[in-house]
Amino acid sequence: MGLRAAEVAERAAAGRTNAFTADTSRSVWNIVRANVFTLFNGIVFGCFFVLFVLGRWQDALFGFAAFANSIIGCVQEFRAKAALDRLALLNAPRARIRRDGEEGEIAPGEVVIDDILVLRAGDQVPADGVVRRARGLQLDESMLTGEADPVDKRDGAEVLSGSVVVAGEGEAQVTRVGADSYANRFAGEAKRFSLVASELRTSINRVLRWMSWLIGPLGLLVLNAQMMVAGGWAAAWESGGWVQAIVNTIAALTAMIPLGLVLMTSIAFAVGAARLASRQVLVNELPAVEGLARVDVICLDKTGTLTVGDIAFDALHPLDGAAEPAEVAAVLAWYGAAPDANATARCLREPFPVADPSVPAHAIAFSSARKWSAVSFAHGPAGTWILGAPEMIFGDIATDTATPLGERVVTLAATGRRTLVLARTALSLTEEDVAAERLPAQLQPAAVLTFRETVRPDAAQTLAYFARQGVGVRIISGDNPRTVAAIARDLGVEAPEGYDARRLPEDDEALAGVLEEHTVFGRVTPEQKKRMVVALQSRGHTVAMTGDGVNDALAIKTADIGIAMNSGSAATKAVARLVLLDGKFSHLPDVVAEGRQVIANIERVSMLFLTKTAYATGLALLFGLLVLEFPFLPRQLSITDGLTIGIPAFFLALLPNTQRYIPGFLRRSLSFAIPAGLIIAISLTLYTLAASSLGIGEAELRTGSTIILAVVGIWVLTVLSRPVTRVKVLVIGAMFIALLAIFTLPATTAFFQLVDPGRDAAWLITGVIIVTIGAIEVVRFFHRRVVARDLARDRGRPTGQPTGSPASDRLAGAVK
Repeated sequence: MGLRAAEVAERAAAGRTNAFTADTSRSVWNIVRANVFTLFNGIVFGCFFVLFVLGRWQDALFGFAAFANSIIGCVQEFRAKAALDRLALLNAPRARIRRDGEEGEIAPGEVVIDDILVLRAGDQVPADGVVRRARGLQLDESMLTGEADPVDKRDGAEVLSGSVVVAGEGEAQVTRVGADSYANRFAGEAKRFSLVASELRTSINRVLRWMSWLIGPLGLLVLNAQMMVAGGWAAAWESGGWVQAIVNTIAALTAMIPLGLVLMTSIAFAVGAARLASRQVLVNELPAVEGLARVDVICLDKTGTLTVGDIAFDALHPLDGAAEPAEVAAVLAWYGAAPDANATARCLREPFPVADPSVPAHAIAFSSARKWSAVSFAHGPAGTWILGAPEMIFGDIATDTATPLGERVVTLAATGRRTLVLARTALSLTEEDVAAERLPAQLQPAAVLTFRETVRPDAAQTLAYFARQGVGVRIISGDNPRTVAAIARDLGVEAPEGYDARRLPEDDEALAGVLEEHTVFGRVTPEQKKRMVVALQSRGHTVAMTGDGVNDALAIKTADIGIAMNSGSAATKAVARLVLLDGKFSHLPDVVAEGRQVIANIERVSMLFLTKTAYATGLALLFGLLVLEFPFLPRQLSITDGLTIGIPAFFLALLPNTQRYIPGFLRRSLSFAIPAGLIIAISLTLYTLAASSLGIGEAELRTGSTIILAVVGIWVLTVLSRPVTRVKVLVIGAMFIALLAIFTLPATTAFFQLVDPGRDAAWLITGVIIVTIGAIEVVRFFHRRVVARDLARDRGRPTGQPTGSPASDRLAGAVK
């Protein structure tokens, strides 16, 4: 009868319904606060506002870059939030239930505890329950457990939310609802918000954190120096000199913040994601473009990733003298064409077409519990024919190599192929046999059948690619370890045997040791998949995880880079960083190539921006300690920011680059940027002191400083662009021409307050430029040695070792 209306109302009032709303992600306010209301944005926008109040809007151009950076950051996280919020493990729009003796359909969230679910083929189970009545009920739980075969459900068996009815019908009483149900336990953990690990983003955030500690004390130091230059705090306030002091301080502070680097990194990620989208790869979070290039171990789920998830007939192996070939073919044709044929039996339709239809007299349908089916024909081959698992029909004889059947089954099973046996007896099935679902007596084996899972055609070449790159592979599945190992060998993976995950140690350190020694794992549970990813990460590995089922969702979420097939569950696609829209495994090398381009180019670009941060910090410190007037207006710094860093960095960040990844991005960048920046800061300080001693005026001194910084900036750009290609020559040449225009055209010289520095200053400027460029070349020489040492160290790293793949040519261009 099902529940009565009053009982439903009572349970609903008590909150015992299937409604489930997880804390999916950060709120919109939290995202905006994290990207807009930051310390550096506060400083930049505060300076921006002060300059407008002072009427110096010409010096406030830097504020637009900060605004663009905040917008891109918000959009990036909104995309991640939207993907997680769309997570829907239960795709069925309605649930079929019986209440008050009548069937009806309701929303899955309205199901209450103890409801009677009416299950039919094609339905998705909305809540966990216990079967109360079943007629040939079979459920596909592959999305939950990884087990490829449908599971037979009898009275009293448990059904799990998220599983799909593939055959038969039945009724189940709900036992767990809402957050307690099996599928929603996955959802609750999978939907927790997190951004993908990114070395680029982490390194840049580290620099920003360092600067946050320095900017306050240095800002006060510079402000005090500028007020002292203006005659002291009291005199500057009375004379109005405080305005210029504040403008000079703002110039020093904003130059120290590498906001353009954050913006350029976001743009590089976005362009990389757009390129991958054109190749049918959806990037759920932009830094994931970088991630796969850093991966040194990739965990692959077999079903749906390496295979397409279905079974293919392999071969028929007759046993000598057991049965006539024509009879065997007729029986297999009937099994393949039977209306209730399961996925394995349907594979027989093409190799064994029906020629003369057989008419069954009695039949016992296949059950995943007993793993066999039987038929006797009224019109067709005589006797009874049984098709099923060898050990379930013949027991120990099927695995005894001393018998013809055992020898054949063991030999074929050792190759990892799935084996079935076709048996026969002269006895016919009786009504009692059918009712009791028992095997008849006097069985004899007639033939052994083998089946293979259909392997994705692009899987082997992609695995070979990762092997060449030194990326370790771990194949993980819920299927039999022997079967998984055979498929792995077919794909070129060295896997003598599969490791049964039921023997995995409980200790995490011991588990990590097993994962280092073995490649293929079978009978793995969803919880074990997540533990395996964590164990690999504990050994310093950067781990990617692929999959398509709900059972893969937690591991994909935990991995550094999660990759889902578009044919997979909504849960898996929502928590994955990358989704292969057409399901082609061969796209992963494209992702690696795009990630390499982003990492290598941003490393080069970062040296431009960090050099600017270094010299700006050095200038603030030196001019503050020496009590010198800051030698730039904010608008004059915009010239060098735009033409020697910002605009060329945009082109450099998007150029093709196939250099392999080597860890240590920030250390290598700073090994050039800090000494180069200090040299520039010291050179400008010495120029200012020399120009002041020569009696050069304030406007001429600022113009000279701008010329020095512009020319040296162009040289740093050239140094970091080596080897110089035709495209790079065009970019650098265009920037140089633009600088000449700014320093010569009346409109731009007036706006930027540039004047003729005079003959004495010209000689001084020339000398400072030559010495500074020479010193930067020395820095570059030693920096190349640092890069070469990293390259040599990475070449010596064994395959699959943490933090990067062996590189034969990474940074070869930079070393040159």
